[in-house]
Amino acid sequence: MSGFSRTELLVAVIARLLRGCNHVAVGASSPIPGSGALLARSLSEGQMRVSVLGSQRNNFFTNGGVELFDLAAEGRIDAFFLGGGQIDGRGNINLVGTGGYPRSEVRWPGSFGSAYMYFLVPRVILFREEHTRRVMVPQVDFVSAPGSSEGVHRPGGPFAMLTALALFYFDRERRRFRLASVHPGHSVEEVRDNTGFEFDCAAIVPETPGPDETILTRIRGPIREEIAEVYPRFAAKLAAPRDPSQPAAPPVV
Repeated sequence: MSGFSRTELLVAVIARLLRGCNHVAVGASSPIPGSGALLARSLSEGQMRVSVLGSQRNNFFTNGGVELFDLAAEGRIDAFFLGGGQIDGRGNINLVGTGGYPRSEVRWPGSFGSAYMYFLVPRVILFREEHTRRVMVPQVDFVSAPGSSEGVHRPGGPFAMLTALALFYFDRERRRFRLASVHPGHSVEEVRDNTGFEFDCAAIVPETPGPDETILTRIRGPIREEIAEVYPRFAAKLAAPRDPSQPAAPPVV
């Protein structure tokens, strides 16, 4: 458990979630998803295309979000990442704020194109390191992007959710999360205690597999060097392994 940091574990899990994708897009302020996507491309031996907003080396867009949205509408993006100040058990996310809108008690940056991407990209991975009842709520205060929709053609939607505690998959027919694995140093009971909604769970939940030495070598070498172009402070911390059971440092954005 002490041989890799929690960040390295999350990067390795993301890479596994992206297997089989042809084109993965990563938005702004996303160093861990970006590193995971670059690792997935490395493991695919160059068969995967990765677009990281803010990068010059790994960004094929000349007009930012406009081209990103166009490609999503054409079905040419296989995976994308979304987060939320709040996430509920139906896969709804809230990027606007808490309390009664429009006079919210707490305001966040806003939705931008989250709902658009959520409807169009088939493999949306919800990523939020903080796993507390403040984030994982029974019902979001504002639906920035819905996890499911009645009577609407929707090729996209939630595929998985990854946090500092565990990995979930989303059952689109049941509209519920299913606990897939718990990270080293944590337990199912801890996940339940810190989740404000019900989720499906097997009698025995496996531990999330950590990265082996080959994967760690890639993360600490070429992947760290690539992601440093956009996130130099994050890359510097990536070189220093930390016990995954310990609390994470504040996110680098």
